[in-house]
Amino acid sequence: MNFFFKLVTFIFIFIVSLVQSIESVRNVKSFKLNEKIIYDCVDIYKQPSLSHPLLKNHKIQIAGVRSQDEGPYHGLAAWMSVHDLNISRDQASYANIYVGSGYNKKTNFIQTGWMVNPSLFDDGRTWSYGFWKGANGAGCYNTICPGFIQVSTTDPLSVPFPYPRKGDRAVNPSISQDYATGHWWTILIRANKKDINIGYWPKELFDIIGRSVDMVGVTGVVQTSTSGISPPMGNGHLPTQKEDESARVKNLLIVDTKYNFMPSRNYKLEKLLDNNKCYGLKDGKKRIFFKESNLFTYGGPGGDSCGI
Repeated sequence: MNFFFKLVTFIFIFIVSLVQSIESVRNVKSFKLNEKIIYDCVDIYKQPSLSHPLLKNHKIQIAGVRSQDEGPYHGLAAWMSVHDLNISRDQASYANIYVGSGYNKKTNFIQTGWMVNPSLFDDGRTWSYGFWKGANGAGCYNTICPGFIQVSTTDPLSVPFPYPRKGDRAVNPSISQDYATGHWWTILIRANKKDINIGYWPKELFDIIGRSVDMVGVTGVVQTSTSGISPPMGNGHLPTQKEDESARVKNLLIVDTKYNFMPSRNYKLEKLLDNNKCYGLKDGKKRIFFKESNLFTYGGPGGDSCGI
């Protein structure tokens, strides 16, 4: 393991330039995406995330996912359609998978997916992202603060989504806990190619999800502007009978107590919908290779008086 990482000397690290003032990332090759976002090429053992005080003795790992049965949970994965939305600067719209637990007024959670958030990225494009909240209320998006350990040399945690040449514009992320180390990995699942191990959130960042979580889910979330107007969610339209015209989630898998990815139909799923005026949520079924794949559609236009 270590031998592999000695061969991989440099990796792309996604850095927000406003907080980039660490000596170890000076005088290195940089790739500028916009006025706020920069990729820096740094030694894997000198990436800023390792400066977190809880990671003083942390070592770089290699991904390892096992499997499980009934809860507690150790992760999940889902295929999600990706969309562009017209969002004002004081609004945001997300679609994500998440894992988390709450205990004695403490909350730990991790989420990843896609978002449109002009105030964070300084543009209106759709980006992949990650977010964590851990011990002592610490946490942040992407690598804005120390914590997330980037491992992939080609795919950062957060990057704008390109337009597809054909077919669906989609992402299939996972969050799964490594059996041996307890670290929480995010891995991009690809149907006809090798999966991409993006990186991981070390277990040392958390105080109540070191061994498992008691809640997993997938959701669309919006952030309302100060004027009270709610932004669109999903693809900006309410779900219809034509599933391919709606924002949708399918192939939801849950990592059980044996560290196995199991179909979500083996579990009881609670539906959550804050407001049925501006947004919708519908069940659906889709046959893939003559087998049923779980599917639900969601989203809506937002607007005034959404109750968000």
